Amino acid sequence: MGNILVDHPNVAEAAVIGKQHEIKGQAICAFVSLKAEVQNSPALADELKGHVAKKVGPIARPAEILFAVELPKTRSGKIMRRLLRDIADGRALGDTTTLANPEVVEIIRRMVQTEKAARGVKKVSGTFF
Repeated sequence: MGNILVDHPNVAEAAVIGKQHEIKGQAICAFVSLKAEVQNSPALADELKGHVAKKVGPIARPAEILFAVELPKTRSGKIMRRLLRDIADGRALGDTTTLANPEVVEIIRRMVQTEKAARGVKKVSGTFF
């Protein structure tokens, strides 16, 4: 599904994960890095969700699009989806020693916490509601 998002002209790279959802059990969450000249916005997030729904079907529409300047990658360039799942679910981060840019994980974690706080989402026992 990440490839479908990268197919959009404004997206540089994307990683899609399953995150905990209080009703569905699991929900699709996409971390998206935009091309340099593109600004993120709620309208763009809706457009990206629609893009996925159009290409794959409504069942695949992401529940959440989170914009990031950069995605956490290993030194060989592989995106660390495990860390993105930990961030999205509010869990403690695992091993980050193999990351090419460990600082990006903290930037993404703070961004997700800020966004959840802005939406009034509260953290209780490691899970966001």
